[in-house]
Amino acid sequence: MCGIAGLFHPATPKPVDPARLRAMIGVQAHRGPDGQGVWTAPGVGFAHARLSIIDVAGSPQPMVDGEVAVCFNGEIYNYRGLRDELRELGAVFRTDGDTEVLLHGWRHWGPAMLDRLVGMFAFAVHDARAGVLFLARDRLGVKPLHWAELPDGAIAFASEMKGVLAHPLFRRRPDIRAVEDYLALGYVPDDASIVAGVHKLPAGHFLLIERGRTIPRPRQWWDVDFSNRESGSAATLGEGLLAHMRAGVTSRMVADVPLGAFLSGGVDSSGVVALMAEASPRAVRTCTIGFEEAGHDERGYARTIAQRFATDHVERVVRADDFALIDTLVDHFDEPFADASALATYRLCQLAREHVTVALSGDGADEALAGYRRHVFHAGEERVRGLFPAELRAGLFGTLGRYYPKADWAPRPLRAKTTLLALGMDGAEAYARAVGVTSPEWRARLFSAEAKAALGGHRAEDRYVAAMRDAPARDAIDRAQYADLKIWLPGDILTKTDRTSMAVGLEAREPLLDHRLVEYAARLPAAMRVRGGQGKWLMKKALEPYLPRDILYRPKMGFVTPISAWFRGALADDAARLAHSGLLRETGWFDLAELERLAADHRSGRAEHGRTLWQMLMLERSLKRLF
Repeated sequence: MCGIAGLFHPATPKPVDPARLRAMIGVQAHRGPDGQGVWTAPGVGFAHARLSIIDVAGSPQPMVDGEVAVCFNGEIYNYRGLRDELRELGAVFRTDGDTEVLLHGWRHWGPAMLDRLVGMFAFAVHDARAGVLFLARDRLGVKPLHWAELPDGAIAFASEMKGVLAHPLFRRRPDIRAVEDYLALGYVPDDASIVAGVHKLPAGHFLLIERGRTIPRPRQWWDVDFSNRESGSAATLGEGLLAHMRAGVTSRMVADVPLGAFLSGGVDSSGVVALMAEASPRAVRTCTIGFEEAGHDERGYARTIAQRFATDHVERVVRADDFALIDTLVDHFDEPFADASALATYRLCQLAREHVTVALSGDGADEALAGYRRHVFHAGEERVRGLFPAELRAGLFGTLGRYYPKADWAPRPLRAKTTLLALGMDGAEAYARAVGVTSPEWRARLFSAEAKAALGGHRAEDRYVAAMRDAPARDAIDRAQYADLKIWLPGDILTKTDRTSMAVGLEAREPLLDHRLVEYAARLPAAMRVRGGQGKWLMKKALEPYLPRDILYRPKMGFVTPISAWFRGALADDAARLAHSGLLRETGWFDLAELERLAADHRSGRAEHGRTLWQMLMLERSLKRLF
């Protein structure tokens, strides 16, 4: 795992200043604490910060062989098989790592080599003979890649946005549309940027820039297809799913440094640890963090799994007042990021890094196999929608929802307002709202008239509606999962894991996002994913021989951070100060009187606005750092 950066002059091969490359990679040094390298040639330059995982003593980067240079962040898990294949084609290898596979793979296969790669990656290839720069990102967006066109016409790229911003010619200005996206979703999605002019190469895309030609749009080289179905019994399909899970885990256990796993005691991480223990000749190292609040502490479940598989287990308690990390997270995420579980994830990565250099996580199973509660709700709501004509639904449920009291304090079965309103909407619109944080109505209250005019009708939910409408899918669950895999997974889950792990020099690997497993899961009948009020139904059935039922079928918890309590306690003054922020006032984007009322109502207990206040606090601090 590493950090990369580079410059390319597509018009004419102007000289590249190595000092600028050193500045771009220097701000990403945390991604690669084991060494840095810089390479330049006419019109191009690469920089690399290395975290040594495979071929620790060899494989320096940037790697150059004749006319081809490579700068690579990630891991190619099937590199040994590819090396054998390339040797048969005449390639001569000088190192023992996976980076050289990209160099020779480009020479023999060009962009088509991407289809052969199994792994997580973001990399750049410069081919002097063809006069091209090739940028590529892995299928699901595990590794990030940012790029921008500079005022002098050069293309700058880097693993993190801060690498691009380190170039002195880049002119920073905020994009109000990304603020709308962030307030709606809690993160800035991959098709947006808080800094105008910085682009994120989308997951499963590449960008091929030819010298002397217009810069093209990125091209998609991979997509997940939900339109086909596997046939067979639950037992047969479960065996197939387990085989894919096992392959994903074992392929990600290859490392020349200490390796372990995150263990929460939930289904996903427990399943990964079980399969690691099955494949490992020695005890698996596992890491768990707990919380002071008993209702949010999963250490007991994690210990059950650790004991069952005799792992080398460590754990640590995270304090409820761990908000001192806020500025650290702001620095590492660059863009505003309001998933408060990043605090706990950072602490988990810190703990893991004390013991290992690589850690396997359970990320991705919820997206691939419909494991979120919202997937179960969406499936149920779609069944109800199918019973009524759209006009009748809108009138009946929409009216009931508008007049039903909002009762966040009530038992869950009595909190029907959101469900009634959702039933009155189109399914895609309702799901787009379900994955959001701050509703369109609340955003309309927070934004100033000037901000609404500047947005020009841009609405964050529309990307979800479009993704679901255009999905290669058969039914509602397919469409919801497709949108989550394209938007939520790279924008929130994988961004969180990448930035928090890289912040401490830890490589995190996601075996349940092996693309072959994701493709297989997309072909499973919907009833094998959601059944009887359970998400990930087939995965849980397949893991029954490995895991106890109280692990498999207990309610999902996840990392819960008590931000609402913070804004009625230690952070109450910070919330109140937001309405008087000189920076927010200077933007002109917000109705500060409304923000002041929101903070006061939350502090007094008259209303629940903890998540929105957290969003505004992270936004204000990110804007301060960036601009």
